[in-house]
Amino acid sequence: MAYETLILGAGAAGMMCATRSGPGTLVIDHAKAPGEKIRISGGGRCNFTNMYASPENYLSQNPHFCKSAMARYTQWDFIELVDRHGIAWHEKTLGQLFCDGSAKQIVAMLVEELKAAGADLWLQTSVTSVARSADGFRVEVAREGKPQVLAARNLVIATGGKSIPKMGATGLAYDLARQFDLPLTDTRPGLVPFTFSEERFKPLAGVALPARLSNERTRFDEALLFTHRGLSGPSVLQLSSYWREGEQISVNLIPETPLFDLLRSQRQEAGRKALTTELARHLPGRLVDFLAPEFDLKGRLADQSDAALRDLSDRLENWHLTPSGSEGYRTAEVTLGGIDTDALSSKTMEAKTVPGLYAIGEAVDVTGWLGGYNFQWAWASGVAAGSAIAARS
Repeated sequence: MAYETLILGAGAAGMMCATRSGPGTLVIDHAKAPGEKIRISGGGRCNFTNMYASPENYLSQNPHFCKSAMARYTQWDFIELVDRHGIAWHEKTLGQLFCDGSAKQIVAMLVEELKAAGADLWLQTSVTSVARSADGFRVEVAREGKPQVLAARNLVIATGGKSIPKMGATGLAYDLARQFDLPLTDTRPGLVPFTFSEERFKPLAGVALPARLSNERTRFDEALLFTHRGLSGPSVLQLSSYWREGEQISVNLIPETPLFDLLRSQRQEAGRKALTTELARHLPGRLVDFLAPEFDLKGRLADQSDAALRDLSDRLENWHLTPSGSEGYRTAEVTLGGIDTDALSSKTMEAKTVPGLYAIGEAVDVTGWLGGYNFQWAWASGVAAGSAIAARS
């Protein structure tokens, strides 16, 4: 069977590409349903974009690569599409936009849009081989277990990265990149919880608080969550994308609290109060109990000198920790790295050395922050490739 365009992957980027690539487009995916990562995102409500999305919110060896696509298809363009389909939404925090209802509404919208554009969608279809042909590409697939051969002038790699293998993630994008001699940057889990040896924080599992996490590269002020295995929460996930194995991180447990001044004032007013009792007014009680041995939290407020209170405040603002690792691809929301952007056109997402071959979305070395940024990259890169393909047809 012959098609103008074959898109591998019915995720956010792949389906968005199909809405713009013109007639004669086929999208294939090995899953039973399209948009599985969309469906589970945002607690089932899909954090579909961010009001503040800009190139500064993305990691890549080439930080300028994403600028072109994102300038031509912005968060406001996607919001307009959502509004046109009557999908109600709300801003949750820090510009993060979620469906009022279900993430399935976004999936249904994309399926409706691609079909309206004349594209077909095949599910439960696995790629068994890909090869160049005289006029494009020859792709052998197994559709519901039955082999078929597809021919296409254009081939789009939209199969994502390695994150969340239980959702069907594979390394197919990287295998195809190697096959066509496209360079790859190192890949690793991103937006992922930190782990610590010997279940260090198990007694604190479930405790959450606002915090500032930082390293030598950056810092994030968002919620911190202690887990049985280590640290999670938005601040941790954000910092994980800027962290390398063996590196130390700094945790500020009181980022917006002038603790030294408060403790010194309370020392005058309620000096007989236990230091831990006063600290429990500013931090979760279980956390204070946990820190008591390590930080030597003993005695009454009246027993503490200014120097001791200053030292305590400084330690709570700069708690140095070294994660033993991360949860890995099993729970990582994204894959950092991927197909090197130097191999692609930033305007069209087409491979510079392989005409007709495109790579979009998470398969490419462009990774956004937590909070809808990665979906916005999927929409923008999908539109860039789809529009370029349509213009050539």
